[in-house]
Amino acid sequence: MSFRSGLLTRLLLGIIGGIILGSLGSWLGFHDAVAYEGMIRLFSTFTSLFSTFLTFIIPLLIVSFVAVGMADLGKQANKLFGLTIFLAYASTILAGYIAYFFGISVLPGFIHAFSGSIADVNPYDPFITIKVTPVFDVMTALMLAFILGIGMANLKVGTAGKLLEVLREVRNIIIKTLTKIIIPLIPFYVGCLFCKLAAQGKIVATAKIFIGLYICILLLQVLYLAVQFGISSLICRRNNYKYIPRILPGYFTAVGTQSSASTIPVNLKCARNCNISEDVANFCIPLCATIHLAGDTICLVLGTMGIMMAMGMDVNIILFTPYIFMLGVTMVAAPGVPGGGVMAALGIITSMLGFTEPMQQLIISLHFSQDSFGTATNVAGDQALSMIVDKVSGHEDTSPIGAELE
Repeated sequence: MSFRSGLLTRLLLGIIGGIILGSLGSWLGFHDAVAYEGMIRLFSTFTSLFSTFLTFIIPLLIVSFVAVGMADLGKQANKLFGLTIFLAYASTILAGYIAYFFGISVLPGFIHAFSGSIADVNPYDPFITIKVTPVFDVMTALMLAFILGIGMANLKVGTAGKLLEVLREVRNIIIKTLTKIIIPLIPFYVGCLFCKLAAQGKIVATAKIFIGLYICILLLQVLYLAVQFGISSLICRRNNYKYIPRILPGYFTAVGTQSSASTIPVNLKCARNCNISEDVANFCIPLCATIHLAGDTICLVLGTMGIMMAMGMDVNIILFTPYIFMLGVTMVAAPGVPGGGVMAALGIITSMLGFTEPMQQLIISLHFSQDSFGTATNVAGDQALSMIVDKVSGHEDTSPIGAELE
């Protein structure tokens, strides 16, 4: 808990420290000094090596998490299982399209292409670069994960035991790598990025984009929660907005833990307070914690759009439609650690949208900085979906609108 709650603080300290350190050269007049340039190049070397490590890990993460997640989901026998899967995926896709059209309407108002691209101009080259070819590329990893996951889910009980056990061990190794190496180094990694941007004189334009995107993402996540509860109200034929005060404990717990999985106990209690039947709550809440990632999708669609606009790249519905649909699949069973969504999606962001290494660093920074609220959006939205499933299952809410909160 202390690790997760302190990540945002360390990330902000890394950004501020990087900006200050990268700006010292211009502030104090030794921008061209050999020692100063060597320091920036040293930081650039770290970001290059760290990005190489991430590129190698991502396909392994996709195979282990998606395959095991699909196999585990396939074992859950419930007549409402298919409905819940459909609602979660449809909600995620809807969030992606709303984010896209919101971005097309709003982002051009404050995001303009850089006169010199961060992706192309790099006066502080790394001292060394190491090329490590991943075991397989991202699309191969996705296809392999689908085949293994669907196959294990449909084998007879016990038949897939050994393969599933091996993949679970691989997943545990990846989780250890994330929690012990990658996540702790993210603040330093982001700090090195902003240090380099400041030294290049790009920090003002970058900060303006970063802050603007951050505000837009948080605003749209709140608005999308209103949309979800509006749709659930129409389907359930009652005012589900009255339950919003009852889901706030789950929302703020998610803000602190940055993990949908860690919030399940609190969210289950919120579901009971919302008069959702216990059977439906016990089924939907844990399942949606794994597969319903609307908050992350909003961030990853708006964030990538903003960065691409800043780089002068084309942003169109033909490019983003397959990307949005793949996001809903790729982030299934994303690890219950801060930033799990962007780590799982980084492969398709690179392969489908053409993100370069500096652009990857920016989307990682943006996602980590707002991951608390993205997770809270996911968790609160789980309640709206559970209400729909509860209605379809035949349970009727008989509590009065003014019922006292538990």
